[in-house]
Amino acid sequence: MDEKKIVMMFKNALGNSFSLTVEDPREDLVEQEIIDAMNLIKDKNIFQPKGYDIVTCVSAKVVDSTTTEYDLEV
Repeated sequence: MDEKKIVMMFKNALGNSFSLTVEDPREDLVEQEIIDAMNLIKDKNIFQPKGYDIVTCVSAKVVDSTTTEYDLEV
């Protein structure tokens, strides 16, 4: 099973890290769209991790993974 997700890292007002994961992003998504989405999340205070505003967009990455499951029942 192949999976793709975007992991966006932020810091809140206390300096604590906070990550937000979006599964199954569009294939044609470009870097600027991710930057714009992160800035929107920060600027509109959409999330307040641990009750504090997000103050910094730190990083973003697209993660591709393949999972192989095995049935171990004998």
